[in-house]
This record gives sequence, C-alpha cells and structure tokens, in this order.
Amino acid sequence: MARDPIRKPAAENAGQTAAVKTTTRRARAKNLPPQQVNDLKVLGIVSAVVFLLDQISKYLIVHVMRLDVLREIDVLPPWLNLRMAWNQGVNFGLFSSSQDIMRWVLVGVALAVCLWVWFWIRRTRPGWPTQLAAGLLIGGALGNVIDRVFYGAVADFLNMSLPNWRNPYSFNVADIAIFAGAIGLILMPPHGGGGDADKTRDAPAKSG
Repeated sequence: MARDPIRKPAAENAGQTAAVKTTTRRARAKNLPPQQVNDLKVLGIVSAVVFLLDQISKYLIVHVMRLDVLREIDVLPPWLNLRMAWNQGVNFGLFSSSQDIMRWVLVGVALAVCLWVWFWIRRTRPGWPTQLAAGLLIGGALGNVIDRVFYGAVADFLNMSLPNWRNPYSFNVADIAIFAGAIGLILMPPHGGGGDADKTRDAPAKSG
C-alpha cells in the first residue's frame, strides 16, 4: 500500500519528460528553439493587417468613392489630397512602362523580395521590432502585387503638397508600409548566429 504514492509521481515525471522531449524534437525539426516556435506570429499578423488595410482602402477609393472618375478630392489642401493615379512602375513612377512584360517582372521581383525577407527572418529569428518592420514590408509589397495582377497597375491615391508647390506624385498605404519597413530593417537588421546560441543553451542539457 505504501508503494503506490511513490510510483505515481515517478510515472508523472516520466510523462512530463517525454512531453518535453517531444516538444524539443518538433522545435528542432523546424530549426527553431522550443521557446521561439511561435515567434513568427508577429511577422504574420503585421503582414496580414497591412495587406488588409491596403486592399480595403483601395476598394473604398476606387469602387465606392469612384476616385478614378472624379480624379481628385481636396481633404486638407494643399497638405493632403486624394488624387488618383495608376502607377505601372514602382514608387514615384520609376521604371514605368506600358508593356505587359514589365508588369509581370515587377510582380516577380516583389514576390522574390517577400520570400527572401521571410526566409531571412525565419533563419535569424530576431526580436519583435525587426519582425514588425519585415511584416510592414511584406504586407505592403503583397498589396501592390494584387493591384498589378488584377488592375495591371498600382492604385495610388494619397497626395501631399505644399503651398505654391504641387507634388506630382501620389502614393498609397502599401507604399507607406514598404518605406517604413525598409527603414526599420536598415536600422534594426536581423543578425545570424541564432543556431550557435541554441547549441550553447542545449549543451548543459545534453551533458545532464
């Protein structure tokens, strides 16, 4: 009768140990330490929020407010205006071309950049500020990709000018996110070496 209380905790400890080992193996299979398995949630959430905000704003501007017909609406002139522009190039109309091949080249470049940034973040596993910046860039880039695929050009509608100076360029929510994300990645670049740090943390556990 006295042996049962002793055996029961031992069985529970064995079960807990097995669960920890299983979690560790799964984390290592994904090349992520156990405590960082869900770290990429920040990147995914920010990307999704930016993408949705960009697409919702463009839908309202083009299909509800019909700015593509009205062309321009003064909000706080001259500081802020809604001015419709279909951009076939990149920011500020660079590399603009009426040829359809350039449209798909820009789509391919944007998708390649998104994949590269995602793998970069996944491999280095930086903190949430860097993942926030990466999410802004990826979400904005994907928003403009959708425009190119369905409209053939990016819908730009925000314009900021100054007294006695009319800014000829327009931009959108995605452009703001891409710019902010790129600046963030420059100021807070993800650093490698996470794998070495993980090995150092795992060493005492293995020797034990």
